[in-house]
Amino acid sequence: MAGLNVSIAFFFLVVGVCQALRQLSKRLLSPGAYGCLARELAGSLQLCMSCLELRMLMEIGPWGGGFGPDVVLTLLFLLFAVHGASFDGASANPTISVQEFLLLESSLAATAAKLLAQGAGMGMGWALTKLYWSWELTDFHFIQNLIASECSSSIHTALYHAAFVEGTCSFFFHLVLLKLCQSHPMYQVPALAATVTFLTYTAGQFTGAFFNPALATATTFHCSGSTFWDYIQVYWLGPLAGMLAALVLYQGNIPRLFQKNLLYSQKSKYKIPKARVTAHVEGDEQRRKRKGEKSN
Repeated sequence: MAGLNVSIAFFFLVVGVCQALRQLSKRLLSPGAYGCLARELAGSLQLCMSCLELRMLMEIGPWGGGFGPDVVLTLLFLLFAVHGASFDGASANPTISVQEFLLLESSLAATAAKLLAQGAGMGMGWALTKLYWSWELTDFHFIQNLIASECSSSIHTALYHAAFVEGTCSFFFHLVLLKLCQSHPMYQVPALAATVTFLTYTAGQFTGAFFNPALATATTFHCSGSTFWDYIQVYWLGPLAGMLAALVLYQGNIPRLFQKNLLYSQKSKYKIPKARVTAHVEGDEQRRKRKGEKSN
C-alpha cells in the first residue's frame, strides 16, 4: 500500500499547485485572460496529471499492488469531485468549450483561446508526469517506465464500435451537464463525478472511456496499435458527435447555427391570466347589451 499512498500524496500535490496557480493568475491577469487562458491551462494540467497517475494505478495496481478496481473507481469519483469543486468554472474539455460556443455563451476568439490553453495544459501535464515517473519513487513507477515505450492502444474493440462507445459516453455526460448547468454546485459536482465514474466503469474496457479529446490525445495517441486517423475518429469525432446529439435533444436546436426548434413546439413566454380574459369577455357582453337597449 506504500505505492498507493505515494500516488494519493501526488494527487494532493497536483491539486495544491494548480490551485496556487489559479489564485496567482487571478491576481495578475485580467478577468478575460484568466477565464480563457490561465483557468483552462491550470484545469487541464490538473486533470491530465491526475488521470495519468490514476490510469497507471488502474493498469498496474490489480496485479502489482493487490488492490481491486473498487479502489481505483473510488479514487476516480473523489478526484472528479475535487476537480469540479476546484476548477473555478474551467471545463478542461474541448467538447464542453465547443458546446458553450454553440450555445452562444462564448465567442469564437474565446473558444479558440480555451482550446489552445487546454492543449498546452494537457501537454505540460503529460511531460511533468513522465518526469515524475522517471524518479521511480514506487514499484508502480518502475514498472510503468519499463512498459512506457511499448504502450498499446486503448481501443480494444472494432473501430466503429469504439467510436460509438465514446460518442455514447459523451452524449450522456453532456446531457447530465446540460440538465445540471443551473443547479447548485453542491448537487452538480457529485452528480457529474458519479456520471464520469459510472461511464468509466461501463465503457473503460472498450476504449478507456475518455470522452475528452484533449485528455485522450495526451494519454493514448502516442501508443502503437492504431493509426492516427483511428484515434481521430474514436476520440475526437465520436465525443463531438455525442455532444451535438445531446445538445439537439436537450435544446431542440443548435442556437449558433439555427434558431428554429426542430423537436419541441415553441410556446409564448407571456400568458394571459384566465380571470382577466373572462372579465374582458363579460365587459364586452355588457357593452353590447347597453348598445342594444339604446338602439331600441
